[in-house]
Amino acid sequence: MTDASGPVPQGNLGDSLQAGWDALVDRTRGLVGLAPREPRKPSYLFYRHAVPVRALHWINALAMLVMLMSGLQIFNAHPALYWGPSADFDHPVLALTAEGTQEHFWGVTKIGSWSFNTDGFLGASDFNGVKEVRGFPDWVTLPADSPNLALGRLWHFAFAWLLVFNGLAYFAYVFFSGHFRKELLPTGADLKHVPHEIVTHAKLQFPKGEAAKHYNALQKISYFTVVFVLGPLIVLTGLTMSPTMDSAVPFLLWVFDGRQSARTIHFIVAFSFLGFFIVHMVALIASAPLNGLRSMITGYFAIEKETNDG
Repeated sequence: MTDASGPVPQGNLGDSLQAGWDALVDRTRGLVGLAPREPRKPSYLFYRHAVPVRALHWINALAMLVMLMSGLQIFNAHPALYWGPSADFDHPVLALTAEGTQEHFWGVTKIGSWSFNTDGFLGASDFNGVKEVRGFPDWVTLPADSPNLALGRLWHFAFAWLLVFNGLAYFAYVFFSGHFRKELLPTGADLKHVPHEIVTHAKLQFPKGEAAKHYNALQKISYFTVVFVLGPLIVLTGLTMSPTMDSAVPFLLWVFDGRQSARTIHFIVAFSFLGFFIVHMVALIASAPLNGLRSMITGYFAIEKETNDG
């Protein structure tokens, strides 16, 4: 949320940390052939994120992390995806498997008719010094030992309910507070600016001054898609995989073309969340990581003062 407030003076520690980070970023930009950024202008602290947004953000981050890791553990129990109401074992959409002999084997990832050697990471990897056949490696699954379907499902379902309640609380807040209309709903003007913002973001040029008080077009589109499209989709496909829910709401099976299709969509959406997180972190690190992190912890974001300098 972006609630306006009076200027708040910045502390010396924050300024020192920011200056050190800026120097590191400029050295890194030089190594990759980019010009140093312009000297940082005087700034003031702006109250950007209200308490509910910050609290729900961190709860969501924890829930998504546990759900992803436990979901990969569940996937390891049968590391293959199919399309349709039932599993066609001879024609998986995706399969993380192994080839070779019992004594000498290697991990393989199959996508349709294509096959890739992914030994050591996907299909076969080391666990406690012993190589074993497993979809995803131990360091990305919860629990680490695999297959452990029962415990993986317990972790997954427990945090799934946390994710649902957290999401409902977020929906209620953004709609009743006006945050949805002001900051999350893309406008026609936002859509017109998308090509320009893609270019500027690719050049690691981010909004400054008063423009930094509000989400830009790419932020609005990405946040809207993640919250209001991917969020409900991952919940509904998860429910479709439940036989109990299939009996209570058979309509879901028709919507997603069967339980196996729902499982495949669920997997794709989960990795779409992961992709969003990676892009989100890259943008944060490339722009102003300390400033962004501070705003999501304290609510205050440093805004550069507008000047009349040429």
